[in-house]
Amino acid sequence: MTNFIPIFPLGIVVYPGESLNLHIFEPRYKQLINECWATKKPFGIPTVINQSMKDLGTLVRVTEISTTYEDGQLDIKTEGLEVLHILELMKEVPDKLYSAAIVNYPANQYNGDSVLMQKLIAEIRALHALLQVQKKFQKPDEVLCSYDLAHHAGLTLQEEYDLLGLLQEMQRQEYLKRHLSKVVPVLNEMNALKKKVQLNGHFKNLESFNL
Repeated sequence: MTNFIPIFPLGIVVYPGESLNLHIFEPRYKQLINECWATKKPFGIPTVINQSMKDLGTLVRVTEISTTYEDGQLDIKTEGLEVLHILELMKEVPDKLYSAAIVNYPANQYNGDSVLMQKLIAEIRALHALLQVQKKFQKPDEVLCSYDLAHHAGLTLQEEYDLLGLLQEMQRQEYLKRHLSKVVPVLNEMNALKKKVQLNGHFKNLESFNL
């Protein structure tokens, strides 16, 4: 299916099923959000990396306008719907401040390996423990998918975008598996090194070696 939709390019990756809160202050995007809210129509968030708008993004709907300020600024809640691919960019739209695009929605496969998913969840929790950060998934473990894990795995923006371009759940799970297999050992080594450095200058209680 091909659609003509308003777009709101941002330097983030939004995934299908993701809840995202935004503060809207630019006039063009205040117009976009108010129109989408009034008509109950979605808009697109293409990803911007290094000042370049990419071809992929996510279709998003406004679920709530939480606050409307006196100057028209807005606090909104949104939900990611599906991956979109930009076919043609319309920088100027008659009578509109915002840009738009002709997009389609690539077929996306959501069935993955449940055993691998549980391993990924455990590894990400181990990663958080190593980093000493407190983060919680917003859903029960048994319904989590790769999209729910991606922002918790320490991916760069480019890596998050690369994962957005993988349209099979098994591919996304394998991508996260490879990433974690590189990151976790490095952090373990860094923690071991940190402990060694902290020992320097302190009295050490060492066992003798019997010859």
